[in-house]
Amino acid sequence: MTVTSHTETEIASQPACWSRAAELAGTATLPRPGERVAVTGCGTSWFIAQAYAALREAAGHGETDAFAASEAPLGRSYDRVLALTRSGTTTEVLDLLRRVGGTGIRTTVITADPDTPVMTLADEAVVLDFADEKSVVQTRFATSQLALLRTHLGEDLTRAIADARDAITEPVPAELVRAEQFSFLGRGWTCGLAQEAALKMREASRAWTEAYPAMEYRHGPISIAGPGRVTWMLGVAPDGLADAVRKAGGTFVTRDADPMAELVRVQRAAVERAHAQGLDPDQPLHLTRSVILSP
Repeated sequence: MTVTSHTETEIASQPACWSRAAELAGTATLPRPGERVAVTGCGTSWFIAQAYAALREAAGHGETDAFAASEAPLGRSYDRVLALTRSGTTTEVLDLLRRVGGTGIRTTVITADPDTPVMTLADEAVVLDFADEKSVVQTRFATSQLALLRTHLGEDLTRAIADARDAITEPVPAELVRAEQFSFLGRGWTCGLAQEAALKMREASRAWTEAYPAMEYRHGPISIAGPGRVTWMLGVAPDGLADAVRKAGGTFVTRDADPMAELVRVQRAAVERAHAQGLDPDQPLHLTRSVILSP
């Protein structure tokens, strides 16, 4: 009997989670137009922060920077810090919020667990408890945050949700399960998604993965393209890039789908690769649900 992992169940729940997150966007306390905002997180949350920062600026809502929580330059003048943390216990995020406290900068947190220290450190909190996960590997919480934030910026996620349903039901091609190496590419806001796609493949299946802005790929990284290696575009590919990868003997993957739904396809491929190698996609090697550092 085939046992479904928590990760697979959580991946499949994403369309429903995105719909619920979108419904919250009108009432959640999130960055206002015109505010200068720093968005921060660790790991997956840092990459979602990068995607949101690019989207917010492109939408004309104001200057928005994304930083790993451990590297945030707090000497700059921001109106608001938006912290993303599934667990609400990540050491670097908590330390950052403590340092911001009392400076006059508003702080907002998006988290999955309302019973964690982060709730007392932020001025406002948005709780997506319905998107919390049992798996160490983040899938639905990360994308539900982005669904919330995209909707708050005025986007309609109808197509994204429909594309995600397709991504969940389509079989994973065998060549993606067998591939030796993956390079994920993005443009604008999808550069963050490309980084997240690479992380998911590394975490779940210990794959050799890299991520780049799409226009940078021909400035060196294309040297590793070849048979058994995949270049996977999230978003619209630059002209000529697919041909260049194929000429090098590599496989180029791209679809006319919402990039967030394409990330769902990457998540599913990562799980299939984990199973093929006898790995547990719920419990990646050397990882825990939250990084809590000793004092």
